[in-house]
Amino acid sequence: MRARMLVGMLLVVVVFASGGIASTGSHQSPQQWAIVNFLDPVSVQDHFLMGPVLIVHDDARMEKGEPCTSIYSLDREDGSRKLEVEFVCQPEQRVICDKTTFSVVRNQRTGINQLTKYQFAGDSEAHGVPSAR
Repeated sequence: MRARMLVGMLLVVVVFASGGIASTGSHQSPQQWAIVNFLDPVSVQDHFLMGPVLIVHDDARMEKGEPCTSIYSLDREDGSRKLEVEFVCQPEQRVICDKTTFSVVRNQRTGINQLTKYQFAGDSEAHGVPSAR
């Protein structure tokens, strides 16, 4: 009985400690990712995305000056992924957000939304999408 109580208290401490770390807004992992379902077409550097996509940001690649954002299309049937676009993001400090957010602008000529920035939930850094070359 005493051992159960000790284990229970230890679990409570771990839960509260991990909650405190998660709420700081500074990500602990060198990679962050999110899966989103674009219901309407979205342009990302002249690539058109629609449906489920996986967005991955890699801090280690960013520090080396390599493309740090990779966006993959996801196959609904088998879950496989295909690389659609990679780029070096433009980091920007922002207020911590509670959910992953995307900033888009509508292209007046085509009427298609263009992704300009994204930010992962719980992070204080937004990632700007540079224009296509």
